[in-house]
Amino acid sequence: MPNSTQEEKLRWITPVLEKRMKIKDLALVCPFSERAIKYWLKQYRESGLTGLENQSTRPRSQPNETPIRIKERVLELRKEMNDECALKLKWDLIDEGISLHERTIGKILKTEGLTRKYRTRKQYPEKPNAQLKPGELIEIDVKYVPDKINGMRYYQFTAIDCASRWRFLKIYDQQTNIDALDFFREVFRRFPYRIKAVKTDNGPIFTNRYVGYLKSSDPINPRLHPFDLECQRLGAIHYLIDPGKPAQNGHVERSHRSDQESFYEKVNMKTVEELQYQAKLWNMYYNDLKHCGLNGLTPNQALRPKVQNVRT
Repeated sequence: MPNSTQEEKLRWITPVLEKRMKIKDLALVCPFSERAIKYWLKQYRESGLTGLENQSTRPRSQPNETPIRIKERVLELRKEMNDECALKLKWDLIDEGISLHERTIGKILKTEGLTRKYRTRKQYPEKPNAQLKPGELIEIDVKYVPDKINGMRYYQFTAIDCASRWRFLKIYDQQTNIDALDFFREVFRRFPYRIKAVKTDNGPIFTNRYVGYLKSSDPINPRLHPFDLECQRLGAIHYLIDPGKPAQNGHVERSHRSDQESFYEKVNMKTVEELQYQAKLWNMYYNDLKHCGLNGLTPNQALRPKVQNVRT
């Protein structure tokens, strides 16, 4: 008895190889087709017994496979647009008249090793998000400029509108109460809608709730922080996140990650003037980027119809 499929095939084609039987006569008694017998004979004569080994039946081509030129365009856009995600690349391709699903784009990037590896996170049911309008909530935070310039440390003050993701940033050489007030007044002046509420962390330039209140001579009526007084003067509510919970300021924290990865790690500034100029250009570019949270709109587009394009 044969011990493998190769020996079984060889057993059937041996009479033909020895010229004791014709292929048509063998096909009458063989459970396999005449076409299979001819294929086995051809493979055996070319490669011997190894040619009779079963081959994969997987198709060698996919009729619906993405054309090579479109794959190349996906990779080109990925490089040009500073490592955009698959969904943003999909919107950019639509602008060029190319329709491609974001999952297909993700597979192309994964095949080329261009995707980021994330840890597996526990899945939670989706929570309904409140639909905010522009100006209803502005998040403000401060980021250290990573590299010192001429031995000096600089600070990036950032404000972002939670509804439209419109953002304004400014570089300061200190982080003091005066700088925080100056920045907030600048944001209030530039933003095209009325700002109703502001959310910050518990830094001493934004609040004295955890320091000044305890030292107040009248704890029931403590002296308010200058930032709180300015918010009252401008008619904006000042919210504070819980201590040690930066995720509650998630929009501005996420924008800081974009600053680090797409701006500070790619642009080298040698003077403070160059830093301020490049930061202004980057902020203008950021406000013209498509956002997944806005379903493909840019922050400037999300502020319409009141404004067509906000350049800061």
